[in-house]
This record gives sequence, structure tokens and C-alpha cells, in this order.
Amino acid sequence: MDSTERPRGPHLEWTVVASDIGPLFLAATPEGLVRVEFHAGPDRLDRMTATLVSRLGADARRPAPGEEELLAEPVRQIAAYFAGSLRRFDLPLDWRLSSGFNRQVLQELDRSVPYGSVVGYGELAARAGQPGAAQAVGNAMGSNPLPLVVPCHRVVENDGGIGGFGGGVETKRQLLALEGVLPQPLF
Repeated sequence: MDSTERPRGPHLEWTVVASDIGPLFLAATPEGLVRVEFHAGPDRLDRMTATLVSRLGADARRPAPGEEELLAEPVRQIAAYFAGSLRRFDLPLDWRLSSGFNRQVLQELDRSVPYGSVVGYGELAARAGQPGAAQAVGNAMGSNPLPLVVPCHRVVENDGGIGGFGGGVETKRQLLALEGVLPQPLF
């Protein structure tokens, strides 16, 4: 099927948007935003799309820029976030790529850690009702299918270290600087 042809069965819409941290892959189903991936270079797009098609059992369509339907609002909100005018994403989310403890922790993160703040892995584990599960929280952050929108960049080490990040530590620093948690680089 041509990537711009409208699918007849279960479907998802995908696109790539430019951002201050590089190209972002976005995908949505009629239920909501289902996937965000960093470093969405042309060499990775086929694999990103094929993985989603396989996991969701859906046809994929990439609309022309500006003709997004399912992704129109996510694209607008991501641009507003990087412009500094959006502090909380207000989007329907399709959570099918996350389950169990991982989903519980990610939903708690989304609910309780606002723009411009951070939380330690251990504190987030306690908020999710699993004190002592800091390492499991780290695993949940690494499996986050909706990074940036579900702000795993706001989860840091309990001793004040920045911690890891699927998009890379430098990307995490940039996002925390954008939100005012870290100072902006001098150059």
C-alpha cells in the first residue's frame, strides 16, 4: 500500500517532526498517541514503522506534512513545548505498548511530576506503591513508548545524578535545561 493511501482496517498514522533535540518519530492510533522515538533518521524509519505495524496489527500511513489527522494535535503540542509555551501535554494516549508495573509507573510519572521538576527513581517507586523498586522504575523508564510526552527525562538518580536516558544523556540535559531544571549551556 502506498504510504499516503488511507488504510481500511485498524490503522496508525506516523510522521517525523523536527525538534530542538533532533527528529522525532510520532505515531498515533484512533485511541491516541502510541509512540514517540528520538533520533528518527531516515535509516531507522522502516524499522520503527514495521515494529509498530507488527505489535499493533495495524496498517501504517504517513500523511503529507500539514495533512495529519491523528497527529495534528501532537505535532502542534510538541512544537509549543519546544517554543516554551506548553508545560503539560494534553493528549489522548494509547497505552497498548506498555503494561503491568511499567504502565503503572509511567502513568504515575505523567500524573505527578510536573514541568520544571524532577523525581528520584526511588521516590517514583514509592509514589507508584512499590517502595524499594527503584531499579524496576529505571527499567520502566527505559521501556517508555512515549518519552517526552510522558516525561521520563524528569526522573533522576536519588543522589542527585542525572541518570540514564533512552534518547541519550545529552538529550536529557537539553530537556531539563529547557524546563529550567538545569542551566542552559553557555555555548
